Amino acid sequence: MKNNNKYFKKSLYTEIGGIPTLQKVHHVFYNKVYAHNWLKHYFVNQPQSLIENQQTSFMAEKMGGPKEYIGKPPKYTHIHMYITNELFDIRQALLSGAISECGICEELKNKWLRIDNAFRPHIVKESLETFHEAYTFKERIIVPNPAKNPR
Repeated sequence: MKNNNKYFKKSLYTEIGGIPTLQKVHHVFYNKVYAHNWLKHYFVNQPQSLIENQQTSFMAEKMGGPKEYIGKPPKYTHIHMYITNELFDIRQALLSGAISECGICEELKNKWLRIDNAFRPHIVKESLETFHEAYTFKERIIVPNPAKNPR
């Protein structure tokens, strides 16, 4: 059924195809993340299917879909991880590739990436020094870039 109301605007969630599309993209995306020589170290002992499901429910809500995400906000989920802008950029490039591989048009992909990028300030750490000062109560996850630190 078409809505002819010029003020009606579909949510991004609806435009991309809802949960099935989110699940498909997140599966492709996390296959890339779990295979990546740097990013995979942030997911040790974390079942990929669990991470995919959490990301799917989180993004569904942020795209205007059902409010079913029950996890912590990104700031608290990633508080113990030293994540740099370089890491976030790599992650976004993998997400961009996964969205394209799943047949999402460029306009919707860009909307998705803008929403995803809005969480950058809550996840990326300013410097290793400020990370150590601000985060002192739990084991930290700090993974040097393997390309810059070959063993």
